[in-house]
Amino acid sequence: MMVAGSFGLQQFSNLRYQYAKKQPVTPEEMKKYGVNMKKRQEVTLESEYDKVKSVDIDNWENKRGPRPWEEEGQTTAAKH
Repeated sequence: MMVAGSFGLQQFSNLRYQYAKKQPVTPEEMKKYGVNMKKRQEVTLESEYDKVKSVDIDNWENKRGPRPWEEEGQTTAAKH
């Protein structure tokens, strides 16, 4: 049991060090793949707080999302 645990731990350690060497993606690389990144100055804690503050949390409607086993457009009425 201890021998098998050490082999498993070795694999996890290898993954950790393998992906730790990766560099962050630059905006130029992201544009090449079609992803538009916002500039760092555009997203601040204050701007995001203002967005959340403007949300009306007192008037909302609970909407049920589709389940994986249901066909598209098929929903069942909620039982009360």
